[in-house]
Amino acid sequence: MIVSRTVDPQTDFGVLLNLAFGALKHDMQSHMADAGFDDLGPSFGYVFRVLDQDSPSLAELATRLGITPQGALKIVAEMIDKGYVQRTDDRTDGRVKRLTLSARGKRALAEARRFHGMFERELGKRLGTSRVATARAVLEAIIADASKQGLEMNVRPF
Repeated sequence: MIVSRTVDPQTDFGVLLNLAFGALKHDMQSHMADAGFDDLGPSFGYVFRVLDQDSPSLAELATRLGITPQGALKIVAEMIDKGYVQRTDDRTDGRVKRLTLSARGKRALAEARRFHGMFERELGKRLGTSRVATARAVLEAIIADASKQGLEMNVRPF
């Protein structure tokens, strides 16, 4: 078993999950900056994933993210200003604006997905693919158990 000397073996499991996520985020932000996306906000990734699935209105986006419409507006306005998101007219209701990823937003999402794949492959090279597969299975089981208990398993920006 490989144990980092910087992490106490008695560290609570939840703290380890949080620290690991922080390390992943740091590596991803560095990678994205090197790829030309150095202006990503901390909540952009959550919005990217929703907009990749469809073109919601601002209210629909807020509901899917589990945040207030005001919170969604703040994130979306920044994403529009930075060229990641665009508003389009709804085809059936002129009062509604749909949110879509711009070409730049699609490129950023594709790069983020590349990073996630590379990160997991690199872990496999360092620790062994079976160990990484086991870690993935453990995380999936935690999520599945929580979902069975009725806990909402949506990924939220905050």
